[in-house]
Amino acid sequence: MKNANLTISSAAERRKRASYGIALLVVGLFIYLVFGLNTQAGSLTTFGLNLPGTEAISIPDLVVPALPIVYALSAIAAFTGAFQLARGVRSTGWLVGILALTFLFSFLLWATQDKSFNLTGMLSSSLVRSTPIALAALCGVISERSAVINIGIEGIMLMAAQAAVVFATLTQNLYVGLFAAILIGGLVAAFHAYLVIRFKVDQTVSSVAINIFGAGATSFISSRFMQGATDTLNNSGTFPIISIPVLSKIPVLGPVLFENNLIVYLTIILVFALHILLYYTPWGLRTRAVGEHPKAADTLGINVYLIRYVNVILGGMIAGLGGAYFTIGSVGRFDEVMTSGKGFIGLAAMIFGNWNPIGAFTSSLIFGFADSLQVKLQILRVPIPSEFLLMAPYIVTMIILTGVVGRAIPPAADGQPYDK
Repeated sequence: MKNANLTISSAAERRKRASYGIALLVVGLFIYLVFGLNTQAGSLTTFGLNLPGTEAISIPDLVVPALPIVYALSAIAAFTGAFQLARGVRSTGWLVGILALTFLFSFLLWATQDKSFNLTGMLSSSLVRSTPIALAALCGVISERSAVINIGIEGIMLMAAQAAVVFATLTQNLYVGLFAAILIGGLVAAFHAYLVIRFKVDQTVSSVAINIFGAGATSFISSRFMQGATDTLNNSGTFPIISIPVLSKIPVLGPVLFENNLIVYLTIILVFALHILLYYTPWGLRTRAVGEHPKAADTLGINVYLIRYVNVILGGMIAGLGGAYFTIGSVGRFDEVMTSGKGFIGLAAMIFGNWNPIGAFTSSLIFGFADSLQVKLQILRVPIPSEFLLMAPYIVTMIILTGVVGRAIPPAADGQPYDK
């Protein structure tokens, strides 16, 4: 039996190695045929490294010859694929990185030949656009680490976004709106926790009900009360940009990391705080124990129900912060269904990040980059239909889930009710 298992594992590894090698070869050939043959000889691409209106020290823009680099990227992808087929590389992360980067940069060079592309601006936009996705992912991480599935993040974010703008407009205080959004997120999550922990309601059904209720309730309130009272209920303003002294002057990194609004900074702080909480504190150890083997945790004196309640409510508060981003952190008003599926994309980022706060945040940056890229390419009038560009973040979501779900391992007790 042991030898049979080893044989199956060996066969699976060979198929996996071959699939990565073939994928890299196909990408290399695609880059050559589509991007290389359609890039003009002698064309130059200018990557802007300075963002107007920032405090960063100006540096020269990066000007590169488009065609030679496209051919070089094609060769790198093809060579890596051939090496993978011949010898194999154990780190699939490197292979995925090479595949993604060679394709992406080749695409950018083809799309922006003889044009200027502000790279710093796009990186800054990617971080901002990834913020609600990251907060949704962190909500999922902290909830599912205690084995409670919360797919209702989209509905929580919608309700929190509306509460934030209404309370901020009524009080003329953005911090009151932020507190209201976090409170609403925590209350909705507490209701979800009560249903699935106390009454053992199916966690997916409860989550879907929250999404349906959130979309319906916010749309009704918006159309019935807010559209005719924009100045009194739906005009909150947004948090100002905060520049961190000295650090904001660093070229490229300064505008990207150190010139943002309060919610972006809170997101970055939360990523590292949750990582420390989960992996370096007794509470985190108990949370992971409850998520993996609640019965064993109970026998050691850990209150399984308390751990789950607290983590789900904390996750809801984080999702509430994500909802506040859409209104008081971004546009200063509420529009119906304005979250546009970011809560669901956040769940994909959580899975891609393997239920780890830093991994989830890194994955969110990929989705934010895809979202930012489609906007920039529409501005540059790339010869691709705008409908396909708008699909980019969702296509990336499907590709990542297709390639990663099989290898991502959730907490062992995830979604299972616990009977004491």
